[in-house]
Amino acid sequence: KTADFDYLLPDDLIAQTPAEPRDHCRLMVVSRADDALSHHRFNELPHMVHEGDVLVFNDSRVVPARLRGTRDGTGGRIELLLLGRLRDGAWRALVRPGRRMREGATFKVTAEIGDRGLTGEVVGVDLDGSRRVRLSSDDLSGVGVVPLPPYVRTGIEDEERYQTVYSRVEGSVAAPTAGLHFTPDLLDRLRGAGVETVFVTLHVGWDSFRPVKVEEPTDHPMQSEQWKLGVEAADAINRAKREGRRVVSVGTTVVRLLEQCAAEHTRGGEVVRNGSGWASLYILPGHRFRVVDALLTNFHLPRSTLLMLTCALAGRELVLRAYEEAVRLRYRFYSFGDAMLIE
Repeated sequence: KTADFDYLLPDDLIAQTPAEPRDHCRLMVVSRADDALSHHRFNELPHMVHEGDVLVFNDSRVVPARLRGTRDGTGGRIELLLLGRLRDGAWRALVRPGRRMREGATFKVTAEIGDRGLTGEVVGVDLDGSRRVRLSSDDLSGVGVVPLPPYVRTGIEDEERYQTVYSRVEGSVAAPTAGLHFTPDLLDRLRGAGVETVFVTLHVGWDSFRPVKVEEPTDHPMQSEQWKLGVEAADAINRAKREGRRVVSVGTTVVRLLEQCAAEHTRGGEVVRNGSGWASLYILPGHRFRVVDALLTNFHLPRSTLLMLTCALAGRELVLRAYEEAVRLRYRFYSFGDAMLIE
């Protein structure tokens, strides 16, 4: 049941600012082999990985998905929060004030920087109140601002602190937050320790922050997210699996991508095959992991699909015990918080 993935978290443990420097956050190591928990700093990671490990990173970049503008005809002010791309190229969005933004309504988006604006149209209204909107351009640079998760109430001065240092492909509306802890120096040290680093792309939707509100987790609808797995990344992962080396996922988004690829595209002895598509895989306890051997992740919201995925890999009892320990030792939680390595 959804209630089986709940835990108590004091509000003051929800991180409002990122760690400085990035790689100085705390790191809890969770060993599945002996149910042991140990405590470290994230910049000690090169001493904890194994030579030959393949670390897989999500190189998606957060777009400025919070937009402001005016409604055509009335000039009334509106605000849009893009929740994720849809397969037809439109966006799912929250719009305020929603009652006036019916299907067919058109609007203009005002540029935050410079004078380049966009136009848009509401092309559908969903049962949950969200809108499907089509914009005149996919290029949102200078038009909107990068949205922060709803539990970050203070804002940040530098929007790049909500981007990974290796982000490259624009398309997410929320950061793949496990990667926020890496610095260029730490990546170099990992490679120097014999770790292989590869990059894949999954554009993260806003549903990452949405708690499961139904009693049965399987009744919760998963939104699809666009992914791409290149030839070099697929070759590196398949080579590691053949040679018995670990594939370490940096974040739950990478887990979903890799396990979706394994489910859809395995052939000819390959574990994954290069390609692209839409990931809608819902990973719950009982899932048989075919690609991922270990996971670097942050501490997730109660009753969330991300916590359920983490429990699927490490077991619910061990994960919730780790969360209780993190609360007791005052770890920082959620997007700007501390990290966990499940091995």
